[in-house]
Amino acid sequence: MEKSTFYKVISAILSIVLVATAAFFMFQVAKMNILPGKFFILASIILGLLIAILLLLQNLAAQRKVARFFSTLLLLLNCFVLIVGNLYINQTDQFIQKVTDNTGKNKSTVAMIVLKENEAEKVKDLDGMKIGSLKEIDKTGTKKMFSDLDKKGISYKKKKYTALTEQVQDLYDGKIDAMVLNEGYRHNIEEFDQFRDFSDKTKVVHNVTYFVEKNNTANAVSDVTQKPFTIFISGNDSYGTIDELTRSDVNMLVTVNPQTSTVLLTSIPRDFYVPLVCSDGACAQGALDKLTHTGMHGIDTTRETLEDLLGVDINYTFRVNFSSAEQIVDALGGVDITVEPGLEIESFGADGALGGLEAGTHHLEGKRALAFARERYSYEDGDVQRVKNQQQVLEAIVHKAISSDTLSNYSTLLKSMEGAFETNMSQEEISALIQYQLNENPKWKFENYVLNGQGETMFCAELGQGASVLVPDQRTIDIAKKKIDAVMDGKSSKTIKEDLDEAIEYPAYMEGVEPVEIPVEEVVEEPIVESQQPVVDYSQQYYDPNQYQVYTPQPETNSETPTTQQYVDPSLYQEPVQSY
Repeated sequence: MEKSTFYKVISAILSIVLVATAAFFMFQVAKMNILPGKFFILASIILGLLIAILLLLQNLAAQRKVARFFSTLLLLLNCFVLIVGNLYINQTDQFIQKVTDNTGKNKSTVAMIVLKENEAEKVKDLDGMKIGSLKEIDKTGTKKMFSDLDKKGISYKKKKYTALTEQVQDLYDGKIDAMVLNEGYRHNIEEFDQFRDFSDKTKVVHNVTYFVEKNNTANAVSDVTQKPFTIFISGNDSYGTIDELTRSDVNMLVTVNPQTSTVLLTSIPRDFYVPLVCSDGACAQGALDKLTHTGMHGIDTTRETLEDLLGVDINYTFRVNFSSAEQIVDALGGVDITVEPGLEIESFGADGALGGLEAGTHHLEGKRALAFARERYSYEDGDVQRVKNQQQVLEAIVHKAISSDTLSNYSTLLKSMEGAFETNMSQEEISALIQYQLNENPKWKFENYVLNGQGETMFCAELGQGASVLVPDQRTIDIAKKKIDAVMDGKSSKTIKEDLDEAIEYPAYMEGVEPVEIPVEEVVEEPIVESQQPVVDYSQQYYDPNQYQVYTPQPETNSETPTTQQYVDPSLYQEPVQSY
């Protein structure tokens, strides 16, 4: 009698748990709205019938010990499956909420850097040092650093520079003891041959971190399952979390037409020489620079610059970094890529220890897939071939992600993307796309295009000096726009001719702009200014820079002679303001 009572109690508890977990599971699925209506109804009917059968078996087995055991075991197993299912659904819901949450701020880190042999280890060791800083580049970060030193009572001597390499060369030569550098600019320094050892030769003794409000509003379409749209994918050249502002190493427009199941990948080389556009005043509006440098001011600056360059509307943005690229590929179990004959890689420039790739098809794990997407030194076309590699890796990721094999790594895949991926596409729009994929199972057709140009050495605003760039061929810009428009209109981008001769047609904004030499030793110096302690005004005041210097190339010598212009920008202020 006691056994029968015990069995009834256990049966009642398990039955309640089964019904509750099943109801909660269907509630979460309905809330996420990822299943098409017909699938949701079918799933509800099947789950309801399964629960009814299990409960019926449990009651019929009340007088048979063996039947009791197996019916109870079935009940336990189904409870476990539904509990796990609820966890998966909840994890998916939380993940989508996180990646679509555009509230918050982006992080920027400014470092105080000294040579490794310098005895300084902490901020207090900077007292009395001669510190180099950039005059017109990252003024906000520089102010934050010196303001922090002032608050801590650190005295110093300041020397200003107009170019990154001039500042670093003086640090190497011992003309300054330390230098202020926004960490987003570190890779810019290491791209110069003479400073490839910068990270190995220096150390950081003090950091100042500040945050900038995100400003990335979607230009949403009415229905992503019916209307064509364009997504901008920005790949940051950083590891770790996605909130750090760094260069945009990957710049790709993905134009999707759900009606024709066509996806056009349009890649813009990172070194494309373009006019900067930033409505929030974060960059030097209209100045010419590499596209990659716009990423240091946030994805909105890069998006606006591309919209202006191509004359197209970008509806959504996706932002990833090196960490997410590696982890996503690993979570998918690797991806398959094909190396065409003549495009073999003897050794990856990103990491020589990873070896290279011969011609043929290869299955790549995360690190090697990322190295393949970053490779350029092995190719005659350099940056142009690199973006073609990036397109191939993205296609491989998409095909693998929508395959049935992904289900076995579902949880790992979500965890790998957490914190390293963000979009301004809404949760409802992502759910609608998932529904569309499950309901229609479209066979996506991928098409590709890469913009091109001619390599030159041009003055870059974010460097304060000349650097290697890719001056756009206007014809490729025009072709890209026509291809995007064709896909948006329901046609194939292949209907647009792209046969070009060897001549180059420069954009109108290049008129009167001439190549420059990269300065190595010559430094434009300003008088050293000693800090005065503790004269600091901590109230908010408008910041009015007195002057800035504009460098005009001279045709005869190609040298640069400074001219002075007045500059007043009442929209900028510093907090605190130091008095000298």
